[in-house]
Amino acid sequence: MDDTSIHPPIRSYVLRQAKISRAQKEAYEKYAPFYLLPYDPEKSVFDYFPKDEPLVVEIGFGMGHATVEIAKSNPSVHYLGLEVHTPGVGALFARIHADKLKNLNVIKRDAIEVFSTMIPRESINGVHLFFPDPWQKKKHHKRRIFQQSFLELVFEKLRPGGYLYAVTDWEDYAQQMLEYSRDFGKFKNSGDGFINPKSWRPMTSFERKGKAKNHEIYELYFEKPDGPLM
Repeated sequence: MDDTSIHPPIRSYVLRQAKISRAQKEAYEKYAPFYLLPYDPEKSVFDYFPKDEPLVVEIGFGMGHATVEIAKSNPSVHYLGLEVHTPGVGALFARIHADKLKNLNVIKRDAIEVFSTMIPRESINGVHLFFPDPWQKKKHHKRRIFQQSFLELVFEKLRPGGYLYAVTDWEDYAQQMLEYSRDFGKFKNSGDGFINPKSWRPMTSFERKGKAKNHEIYELYFEKPDGPLM
């Protein structure tokens, strides 16, 4: 018997009965046929994207403000957003349509499942993890997505030279990210610690909320080396 049937994996999210606006619901229903890709563990994401063109994956895009701005600024790069919450997906669909974007799609599914089944080894160019759920209580830290197993999975799927860009406004989570990455040891940290914001990363709604609470923003940028680390 599969052990996961007895001990299901710990989720980094909880599907709450989130309030969805009429506009979000209408956008989801109207545009899903155009922008939503099906989750299918028997398929690869490259059944939907060109194999010879760059693909960047964003995990948990919220309402998608930053996601759209990045995609608009880089029309030659394809972007795949992974999100489980319908209101945010609907909001993003409306923005994709309004801006007539051709390089941004969504899979509405747990990111770990998508990475484990639909993304081939050494196939993607980047991963964005902007303001993941901090799971503030210590007893819930096990739900944080940024774990050793997550780093292993991302490292496996990135092409040599690919990157993982992680941002949080929770200091203890940031320090945990840094510690896990150092213990993992396979990524090259471009800043040997936290970095200044990349000029191309727009501010997110979660970031605004954090700054309103006087939270410091912590940024980490890791690269998969082309060769062995020295």
